[in-house]
Amino acid sequence: MTINPVPGRIKQARVSKGISQKELGIRIGLDQSSASSRMNHYEKGRHTPDIPTLKRVADELGVPLAYFFCESDLSAKLSCLIDNLSEKEKAELILKLNKQ
Repeated sequence: MTINPVPGRIKQARVSKGISQKELGIRIGLDQSSASSRMNHYEKGRHTPDIPTLKRVADELGVPLAYFFCESDLSAKLSCLIDNLSEKEKAELILKLNKQ
């Protein structure tokens, strides 16, 4: 059985930014009255956000969309680091890794 990494990654990124569930929900366009409970359901895995919603969460929290699907913390960290590279740096990294 595969564990869904999305709920934990949402919480991890939100907590690292120091914002509440309600604040994040409002920032991504959820109704103020339901923002907190909706984000709580996402973080608990009771509901799964659709990709457009997850993309808004990613943009608001400053992480790439792929971050939410990483199964390990190292992969998640790499995803964030790679996302911050320029296109040229990404191409150079690919070349370097392919040589190993």
